[in-house]
Amino acid sequence: MSLVNLIPDATVLLAMPPEELGMYVLQAMTQTSRSGQMHIQTLYNDIARTAGRESPYPPQLLGEVEGAVTEAWQWLENQLLIVPEPGINGQNGFRRLGRRAKDLRTSEQFKAFRQGAAFPRALLHPAIAERVWIDVMRGEFEKAVFVAFKTVEVAVRETGAFPDTDIGVTLMRKAFHPETGPLTRLADPVAEREALQQLFAGAIGSYKNPHSHRNVTINEAAEAQEMVMLASHLLRIVDSRRPR
Repeated sequence: MSLVNLIPDATVLLAMPPEELGMYVLQAMTQTSRSGQMHIQTLYNDIARTAGRESPYPPQLLGEVEGAVTEAWQWLENQLLIVPEPGINGQNGFRRLGRRAKDLRTSEQFKAFRQGAAFPRALLHPAIAERVWIDVMRGEFEKAVFVAFKTVEVAVRETGAFPDTDIGVTLMRKAFHPETGPLTRLADPVAEREALQQLFAGAIGSYKNPHSHRNVTINEAAEAQEMVMLASHLLRIVDSRRPR
């Protein structure tokens, strides 16, 4: 399906940011390219050829549309979703799918990737940044959340020098016990120590344990992103409690 078929209204196309339009461009190119090779001129030709026919783009907007498509194409390259073909073809502007784009086939997968790409990896704790960010970007939300909170559990166990048999909520309550927990700060007010214990126990009980025992469905990227951001925050707290 061509780009014009996917977005028949030029004003809608022009209102899209490069990352959103880029996913439509990629979808159009993967569905219309038989050889696997892609060239931006194909998009330009499609836009110009369609103008004045079925689902036309107004001639006065063609320049703006081409500019928007160029930005979207550049975004795809920056995200390594498309990469140059080897040799002379690549030098002449031909592109092919990058490894990140191999699993993008459906509209939902494109949407998930777009939302994931907009999620700043730099905000995540280094212990989960690479793996979890990629899982979110691929739409594997449940996996991302489980890995993030399992990493929290492991970090608490290692920092508190607990045995492997201590797990889950019980581990969090021991580690952040207001009076005896190795990760608690006795200088903090009692109410804050109790609240931190409840925070860790509640987070592990809500977001890690259910994924360990049954299939949990997360439908929205934003929901998964919020969860892994919480895990990232908890990891930074654990870091602050490590012996110096």
